[in-house]
Amino acid sequence: MSETELQNRGRKRRVLVVTGTRAEFGLLRPVMKAVLDREELELLVVAAGAHLVQPALTFKEVKAEFEVADSIPMQTAGRVGRQEDVEALGKGIGRFGRSFSLLEPDWVVVLGDRIEAFAAASAASIGGWALAHIHGGDRAEGVADEAMRHAMTKLSNLHLPATEGSAERIRRMGEDPERVLVVGSPAIDGLGVIPALGDGAYAELGSPEVVVLMHPCGREDDVEAEEMRKVLKSVEGKRVLVMHPNLDPGRRGIVQAIKEVEGREGVVVREHLVRDVFVGLLKRVGVEGGALVGNSSSGLIECSAIGCPSVDVGDRQSGRERCAGLTVHVESGDGVGDALRELCSCVDKGTAHPYGDGTAGVAIARMLAEIDPTVEGFTRKRCVY
Repeated sequence: MSETELQNRGRKRRVLVVTGTRAEFGLLRPVMKAVLDREELELLVVAAGAHLVQPALTFKEVKAEFEVADSIPMQTAGRVGRQEDVEALGKGIGRFGRSFSLLEPDWVVVLGDRIEAFAAASAASIGGWALAHIHGGDRAEGVADEAMRHAMTKLSNLHLPATEGSAERIRRMGEDPERVLVVGSPAIDGLGVIPALGDGAYAELGSPEVVVLMHPCGREDDVEAEEMRKVLKSVEGKRVLVMHPNLDPGRRGIVQAIKEVEGREGVVVREHLVRDVFVGLLKRVGVEGGALVGNSSSGLIECSAIGCPSVDVGDRQSGRERCAGLTVHVESGDGVGDALRELCSCVDKGTAHPYGDGTAGVAIARMLAEIDPTVEGFTRKRCVY
């Protein structure tokens, strides 16, 4: 509806932002803050899925920064696998539908490709709520979530891709070019104001030369465990901080491999770091001549923006745009040692990257304010093949 109609109804345009994981919350924070900064918008935050699972329980981080309008339990602690994800997804769709009916959003905003976002997108599309999708059109072909990202594109009414390459893929899927608006990645927003970790905080984490962050790719636990063992073997003799993986199928295998090295000299293990600490750590590691090793998108997006070298292991991020000179790709953990030596020998570590200038949150909030999702026919999907 128009701004006048909203005023006549006595309320602002309601923007409901769904966050389901620790990593995606870090990307959505600048979007949420930018929505709060606009007088014509009202922010509704719904925390779901992995945020509510022990032991990390990152729901507390969301609640510490934003008023949470609702929480949507999906996964069950200790139950990880493809069938478990199917059950969690079904549970989430129904629960999101009830939440949207109660909160009456004008926009539902999701990011990425995880089952929490897919559940919310499904409920919004089927229930007739306008859906905006951030980071659609990306390629990360080594995980099952890849299919969900593109399915969410077809469910969405407004597309907010991070790069022109992603935008072009969305257009080729038959989406209206006028609704495909390149905003950059909110992962870049605010990085410049986060300081590198000081000596004390850096020492508490073991003064690492290497940070290891490997997520599962949906393979069997024994396969994921063996790949993680190869990575950890490749960094033996260095000071290493090892981060726990996300909740995707295969997590148990990676955690098992981590437990096998936990307590060894030079190895520090952490379940989770809040985003500002994680970014500050990467900045300090980059200054110290170290690197991030693993298969997280942060190795290609955040690292490229702050100048921290990274080693991308395996095919989880296959197809994702990256910064030449700062990232070395290896097919397996066996190649990590050689990749680290290659990075150390790089003279030119330029920080040019395709993910925008750090103003994605502001741009997204402006578009949510300016585009009226309640006009006749807005939520009706039309392909423009």
